[in-house]
Formats: sequence, structure tokens, C-alpha cells
Amino acid sequence: MATTPNLRVRPKGNNGLVHEVTPDSARWTYVGFALHKLDAGASAGGSAESDELCLVLVSGKARISVDGVDLGELGERMSPFEGQPYAVYVPAGSIWSAEATTALDLAVCAAPGQRGKYPARVIPPGTHALITRGKGANVRHVTNILPETDPAHSLLVVEVITPGGNTSSYPPHKHDTDNLPHESFLEETYYHRLNPPQGFAMQRVYTDDRSLDEALVIEDGDVTLVPKGYHPVATTAGYDLYYLNVMAGPKRTWKFHNAPEHEWLLK
Repeated sequence: MATTPNLRVRPKGNNGLVHEVTPDSARWTYVGFALHKLDAGASAGGSAESDELCLVLVSGKARISVDGVDLGELGERMSPFEGQPYAVYVPAGSIWSAEATTALDLAVCAAPGQRGKYPARVIPPGTHALITRGKGANVRHVTNILPETDPAHSLLVVEVITPGGNTSSYPPHKHDTDNLPHESFLEETYYHRLNPPQGFAMQRVYTDDRSLDEALVIEDGDVTLVPKGYHPVATTAGYDLYYLNVMAGPKRTWKFHNAPEHEWLLK
């Protein structure tokens, strides 16, 4: 059996393609994630091939085109902590390009797609309402970017802001068993940012039998891989945490199972 890869992926430098998680590098099947950090005037692009993509403007502005169709200059927030994002759905088989018109952090979320079924589209801020979940020190603020109610083949994308000192993805939950309608199997990545950026957070990824049990120190720009198991997050006092989640699996639905010993926290 293949060993589990390092679940904490550090960025490769400060410019250009700083993250490139693929199913091969993560040793799984469905989810891919890339992050481009571009100066104004620089560009990125590629072919979606057999994957569908969701381009998320984490911060900054860019002129984006899909299959030669100019979608215009998109983006308005200069930080992931300043409101909701612009995003673009890119169908499988399409060619996309992005030219940064300001400093730009562009996430490329990927999962298996279906050619010819869903057209390219812009997903502007306000498409989905901001949701506040939890109470007390478990409050976090959620923006669905590409939820299961929106058209796509397998990709699910959401971003979350957790205020300093709070927990998130908590009580611990998992989605690693194909047992619908009770639980769905979904691989997941977390792309983390902190405000101010010198802060840190903690994330634990573990299974019931503890065959996987890793506690990770998360710094600004890190990616966490969640191949299976529970995956709670806690940020430290004074430092707000942003994360962008990408999920995909054999069925496009998010059905999770809470750790039973911690479900009392929901009462």
C-alpha cells in the first residue's frame, strides 16, 4: 500500500506557479489544486483537458478568457479577507487564460469533468449569500462558490473565514465513505491564508482507528491535503484564518459524518 504523502504542502516561492497539487502528487483520484501568484501584466493559462475547473480570484484583478471568449476584467477584492470573490467555471476540454491587471492570487480548482455539458460562466460576488455557522468560539463565515446546487460534474468549491481564536471544520467531521445518503466520499484540499500573515493555525487530520493521525502547524499560503478522516482547524488569537476548499469524489454531494464523541457540542 502506498504511504500517505506529506499532508502539509508549502508554497514553492513567492511568484508564478507556487502550488500544483495533482491526483498523482496527492496519491488520490479526483481533486487538483494550483495557485498562481502574478504581478500586474503577467499571465497564466492552460487546457482543462478532461477536468472541469473553477478559477477563483483569491485577491486582485485579471482579464480572463475561455476558448477565446473575453469575459472581461474580473475581481474587486485585494485581500481574501475583504468580501466575496469572483470566480469562473471552465468546462472540461476548454482553453483558459488570465492576464493580471493588478497583483493577483489565482486559484485553479480541478476535478473530473464532462465535455460539452456545462458552459463557461462567471460566478460574481453575491451569487450565494454569506453564511455564518457555529456559535461562540466556533463561529466561522462561509461563502459557497460552486456548491452541489449549481451546475457542474464533480467539483465543489467553498471558502471560509474563521475569526482569530476560533475553531472551524468543527466539531470534527469526515466524508471518506461512499455510504449515501448518510455519508459521501470526497477528497479535499485546504488553501490557507492568515491575517496578519505572520500568524499560524493548527489542523489535525485523523481517522477513528488513528491509522492516520497528523497534527499540522499551518502558516500563510500552505495547502492541507485531506485524503480521509476528520480535519478540524483552529486559528490562534489575533489571527483570522481564510481557507479555500476544493472537494470531489464519485458523487457530487457533501454528506458528512460527525465524530460522535464531539457531537454534544452541537446541542
